[in-house]
Amino acid sequence: MKISIIGYSGSGKSTLARRLAEHYGTDILYLDTVLYLPEWKRRDLDEQRKIVEDFLDSHDSWVIDGTYSKLSFERKLEESDEIVMLLFPSLTCLARAYRRYRKYKGSSRPDMAEGCNEKMDLNFILWILFFGRRKAIRERFRAVRDKYPDKTVILKNQKQLDDYEKRLEQ
Repeated sequence: MKISIIGYSGSGKSTLARRLAEHYGTDILYLDTVLYLPEWKRRDLDEQRKIVEDFLDSHDSWVIDGTYSKLSFERKLEESDEIVMLLFPSLTCLARAYRRYRKYKGSSRPDMAEGCNEKMDLNFILWILFFGRRKAIRERFRAVRDKYPDKTVILKNQKQLDDYEKRLEQ
């Protein structure tokens, strides 16, 4: 099984990715760990692309968490058996990100590069509420839905996510 999870920051992509990888017994790639080096330094783009390409080339089954359009985005979607889009409202994402911040404050969460301690600053808040929802991003999600309607699952709230996870258990 190959599953791509894309969506807004703070929507729960990493948590869902972990659950799906456990459910299917497959490897997981968190794109945040590809982008960032310790202390929130960004990895060179060519190196990021190589890491993702090598992962795709070496795995027959996977879960990939993250949108990152510059990192084999089209290939990942094309190869996916399922694309899960988490498109929760902005205030829900902000509340989730704040809970995550409280849980991991002063440390790195499991789906982030070592040395990238969880933070909640004004730039991240603005990203969650506004910049991460720009028209171009919304259009990218719409284009994915339109190009891959038979394998795209769109989840817009916690009830839909809960129902999706219950179907996995059956």
